[in-house]
Amino acid sequence: MEQQISAGISRTIQTRLVLPPDTNHMGTIFGGTVLAYIDEIAAITAMKHSGKVVVTASIDSVNFLSSARIGNVLILEGVVISTGRTSMEVYVKAECQDIETRGRTLTTTAILTMVAVDENSKPTPVPGVIPETDKEKNLFKSAQARKERRMKLNEFAKELV
Repeated sequence: MEQQISAGISRTIQTRLVLPPDTNHMGTIFGGTVLAYIDEIAAITAMKHSGKVVVTASIDSVNFLSSARIGNVLILEGVVISTGRTSMEVYVKAECQDIETRGRTLTTTAILTMVAVDENSKPTPVPGVIPETDKEKNLFKSAQARKERRMKLNEFAKELV
C-alpha cells in the first residue's frame, strides 16, 4: 500500500511586505513578482510533502483577482491537493492585508504541478495525500479532470512545433 500523508503536513504560509521595487507605475505589485512568490511557495510546499527536491512541471492556472498595493502585506498559502506517482499538484492562494484596517482580500489563486527528483534529477515517487478541508477535498476530486486537461494541452502544444 502506498504511503499517504495528511495535506496539513505540506501546508506552508509566507508573509511578504509589498515594497516600491515590487510594484509598477500604478503602485500595484507586478504580476511576475506574484508568480515568483507562488512558484517558491509551491516548491517549498511540495518539498515538505515529498521530502525531496522538486521542479516545476506546470502552472495550470493563475487567476489574478485583485491587486496588492505598496504597504500591503501579501500572505501566501500553499498546500498539496493531489499526487501522481512522482508529481504533486499544489494549490496556492495569495491574499493582501491592509495594515490599518486588517482587512484581507483574495488577490491570486494558482494550481501548479511539481515533480520530485532524485540526486540524478530523475523523477522519484512521492507519497499520496489525504485532503483535510472541504476545499482540499473538492480540489482532490477534480484532480483527474485537470490532469486530462493538462495532457490534452501538452499534445496540442507538441502539434504546434
